[in-house]
Amino acid sequence: MHLPVLLNEAVDALILRTDGVYVDGTFGCGGHSRLILSRLGKKGRLIAFDKDLDAVKVAAQIDDKRFDIRHSSYVKMREELQALKVERIDGVLLDLGVSSSQLDEGTRGFSFRSEGPLDMRMNTSCGETAAEWLNSVTEPQLEEVIRNYGEERHAKQIARAIVMARARQPISTTIQLAEIVAAVVRTNEYQRGGKQHPATRTFQAIRIHLNQELEELSLTLPQCVDLLNPRGRLVVISFHSLEDRIVKRFMRTEASPDRLPRKLPLRDKEVKDLSKQRLQIIGKALRPSAREIAVNPRARSAVMRVAERIIINE
Repeated sequence: MHLPVLLNEAVDALILRTDGVYVDGTFGCGGHSRLILSRLGKKGRLIAFDKDLDAVKVAAQIDDKRFDIRHSSYVKMREELQALKVERIDGVLLDLGVSSSQLDEGTRGFSFRSEGPLDMRMNTSCGETAAEWLNSVTEPQLEEVIRNYGEERHAKQIARAIVMARARQPISTTIQLAEIVAAVVRTNEYQRGGKQHPATRTFQAIRIHLNQELEELSLTLPQCVDLLNPRGRLVVISFHSLEDRIVKRFMRTEASPDRLPRKLPLRDKEVKDLSKQRLQIIGKALRPSAREIAVNPRARSAVMRVAERIIINE
């Protein structure tokens, strides 16, 4: 069963108006969406997005006139909302990463613990599978992806091992890939019962690359701010440092555009640009409590950041 991370904390931070229009950019199994709907009044509205067809099927079971589900990535938020004739929203929640149901379903290919085809696509209706990509990518490109998106220090050796293995036999299953990586990354911690499997970072890197997760996040955050009403909230839950770094830097930049340039005095246009702060950061980054982690160990790496749209003079 999927347990939504920082459930009450995220919804508490998101909803300031019970009659507002809200977006759940990552419906998943619907935990956050259901709690949001329970907090909204009769005039409230929630629009959810998900690339995963399985998630959309779950969302279709919600019988509530205040709720809409879109089979789409949140990177298309602006155009999808325009199609619904929604110009402004009062809050948006992005719960990034992979849901427990995706990890536990072996046929999806996200997990190195379950035997299944190497798929890893969030949207299984289109795009290249992990197996197709792994069996065609060049060794330098593979090394770059594993290093940049997995922050894996053994990236060069893993890429070499994968290329050598596929020359003997195409790589098609999760266990096959996991065993190739584990033979290279023989972590003493894991052998002693540590929590991180040697293939964790490589699987993460391939998944992020195939689904363009970081690129879509970077393109979506500015859209969220453009769409938010004054006092509207942006709530983002990240699960690894690459995501969190993007969110943190974006929020800081939007909240602190008034850093003085080196060149003084300032021209009129430069003075006007300094006043274009669009966000105010709300509180500090929040992590799950020890109690939540004990119940849901997958929550241990989560970080939640919150920012609020401020009134600006265009």
